[in-house]
Amino acid sequence: MAQVPQTFFDALAVRTWCGLSLGALGRTREEIDAINVYPVADGDTGTNLYMTVESAAGAVEAVFAGYELGEEVPTLADTVRAMAHGALIGARGNSGTILAQLLRGMAHVLTEGEATHIDADGLRLALRHAADAARQAVAHPVEGTVLSVAAAAADAAAAAAAAGDCGAVARAAYEGACEALAATPGQLAVLERAGVVDAGGRGLVVVFGALVEAFTGEAPTADLCAFAAGSGVHARVDAVSDALAEGCAEAAGGPAFEVVYLLEAEDAAVDRLRARLDALGDSLVVVGGDGLWNVHVHVDDAGAAVEAGVEAGRPYRIRITHFGAGDVHTGGQRPARERVQRAVVAVVPGEGLAGLYTEAGATTVLARPGEPPASGELVDAVRRAHAREVVLLPNDADLRHTAAAAAEQVRAEGIRVALIPTRSAIQGISALAVHQPDRRFDEDVVQMTSAAGATRYAEIVVAERQSWTMAGICQAGDVLGLIDGDVAVIGSDVTATAESVLDRMLQAGGELVTLVLGDEAPEGVADRLEARVREAYLAVDTVVYRGGRQGAPLLIGVE
Repeated sequence: MAQVPQTFFDALAVRTWCGLSLGALGRTREEIDAINVYPVADGDTGTNLYMTVESAAGAVEAVFAGYELGEEVPTLADTVRAMAHGALIGARGNSGTILAQLLRGMAHVLTEGEATHIDADGLRLALRHAADAARQAVAHPVEGTVLSVAAAAADAAAAAAAAGDCGAVARAAYEGACEALAATPGQLAVLERAGVVDAGGRGLVVVFGALVEAFTGEAPTADLCAFAAGSGVHARVDAVSDALAEGCAEAAGGPAFEVVYLLEAEDAAVDRLRARLDALGDSLVVVGGDGLWNVHVHVDDAGAAVEAGVEAGRPYRIRITHFGAGDVHTGGQRPARERVQRAVVAVVPGEGLAGLYTEAGATTVLARPGEPPASGELVDAVRRAHAREVVLLPNDADLRHTAAAAAEQVRAEGIRVALIPTRSAIQGISALAVHQPDRRFDEDVVQMTSAAGATRYAEIVVAERQSWTMAGICQAGDVLGLIDGDVAVIGSDVTATAESVLDRMLQAGGELVTLVLGDEAPEGVADRLEARVREAYLAVDTVVYRGGRQGAPLLIGVE
């Protein structure tokens, strides 16, 4: 469907670009995966780029959702910051990590001066800064890769900026990227032997094509895409297989593990980390800034790579992938691990709750404040659970569609998945408490769903800005008590607001109160609430957990 043309690059154009990029990568993901031979022939570049953009697009939609009830719209700065942050925390693989830095480089220019929009010259500068930032993030840049395609796009955009039209700049960048992509086999021997163009560069061409469509309302012609990809995109898949069978001599014998993690660290510590990881392996890409980084490296000693992150700061969302089962690095076949019959996969909002869920036998996906997981992370968790049957607990109403997409993907892999629409980690705790893996799957799902549905949930949060709510107008800094997702109480003190919320919940009855304390919960709030329950509500028990950095000072459940 044609899009409304955008003359300038504003918040709406960013949103449109992200949506079009996600759709285009979804259509070309398998094609890009099929030509992935560098730096590792693991056939996942298209998937990694899709998941990276999915995270970026989700972050942008979250910004727009926050403005839907009011007359204001997000600023360009807010939108591109969300896009860059979403890509950073959701970046997957070598190409996805580089794409995240490209978007961050663009954001650096687009947020200057807090303008409502930028013109063609601003877009040209953004593309130039993006290409330079991405090259600087790679420890040892190689020509014939996505870096070459990004640089060529920026060069072509510079020549078109005088036209004064963002659409013309975007089209020039796209055409420059196409020409650079077609040249990649001549720059990288492993691509020439396989008869393909660079997979990461191919993905970037798709993203630039979406940028053209966002500005002009028309997708680039298929003929130009065919020229960029060359005749080998579809016809030479057999040549890729032959190249892999020969071992892709340049990559054979390389590191056995891919290590990826997010890292909270200062700039100086990250500089030392780069040097340490560069000595441990290859394909090193470190992107980010302002205290949050995404680290990607291929190593033989995965433990040493993680330990280096611990020394630099606080790593989390750590993913370690073994290049096994016929991969060019290992060349060996590992014995398959027997699947368990059933597992529970749950999204949890804090390290403390993650520990609680893990102790109960669940596989967890950590959702940090402002960093909801993408569907790819849920798919990874389901695979990691290595079970024939999986119960999926999203524990957030906003993750319902993400969880459904993940469930559909793993069902196609032969895994039986039941999605229980839990809207809070409190409901997830109730569901997990009645989970019995030895009973029939359908019966287990019914019992868990019933337990979750019988649990009312609340959270105590602090308002970030003035807003209309079900309980009236709140101001920034007010304490809000949300019951089942709606604001029910507006107060000025966390403990007093929590007492009011708890009273309202228990007026409808209940036998068990669950309190989950975040790091920002005031001292003594649990004791105060437990005393309130003992004094005013007979035969009601209270259980208290520590949730850590869960985004809300306090979560409350009544069942």
